[in-house]
Amino acid sequence: MRIRELFLIAFAVFTNALLPVVAASQTAVGQSFPPVVIKGSETRTLKSEETGRNYDLYIRLAGSAAPGKKVPVLYLLDGQWDFKLLDSVWGGLYYDKFVPDIVIVGITYSGENPNFDELRAMDYTPTRNIAVKGSGDAPRFLAFLKNKVMPLVESNYGGDPGKRILMGSSYGGLFTLYAMLTEPALFYGYVAASPAVSYDNNFLFALEKKYAETRKSLPARAFISVGDQEQLTQPVKDFIQVIKGRGYTGFRTETRVIEGERHAGNKPEAFNRGLRFVFQD
Repeated sequence: MRIRELFLIAFAVFTNALLPVVAASQTAVGQSFPPVVIKGSETRTLKSEETGRNYDLYIRLAGSAAPGKKVPVLYLLDGQWDFKLLDSVWGGLYYDKFVPDIVIVGITYSGENPNFDELRAMDYTPTRNIAVKGSGDAPRFLAFLKNKVMPLVESNYGGDPGKRILMGSSYGGLFTLYAMLTEPALFYGYVAASPAVSYDNNFLFALEKKYAETRKSLPARAFISVGDQEQLTQPVKDFIQVIKGRGYTGFRTETRVIEGERHAGNKPEAFNRGLRFVFQD
């Protein structure tokens, strides 16, 4: 009997200890709670006549801009993944006084459950490639940025047209470098993390070569990086060597091979270092 009594007492203690957990779980069922939001941000939706697609703009407002004061704008590709990251990266750099107050515009796609991989492969690639569905709309997407996104931001959020920054990773990095070699003066700075430079039989290498045949200057600041453990490591290193070797006048660049990182995990360091570089004097 003694053993049985001890067992019952122990079981009762264990059961009572679980009651708060069970109760908490039961109270959560069927209830709704407010979502976590990024303070000082808002969403705008635009229809692009150039691409025929609908886009959401995640906009982080400049916190200290006085009326009439113009501030730099970071145009961030793949906002669905990286807008939250950049809000945090910028916040730390701003606190440490490495960068000024800026507007962050994360560009993504509207609608219920958009296929981000498919849509970005359309917009960020500069040529048609049968291996990539719908590819080749980068010229149209760049026109959309120029014709719709930039005027909206600069007229409503105090964006400085002389301090535009374009940032992207992977296909977004490919588009960033494509924009730089197509209209280098459109943006003040370019940040390309793990750019897909080998896309479509090294199209970007051919584009850079064509640029170099007619122009000796490249009026831009560019940060280019890649992880040291990804498939793009060597192609990006090769592209860096080529573009640095041109000796373009007016071209400022910083490059980094990020140790111990692969294709997606290098973004926090790449974006941090890239943003710092763009605002260096």
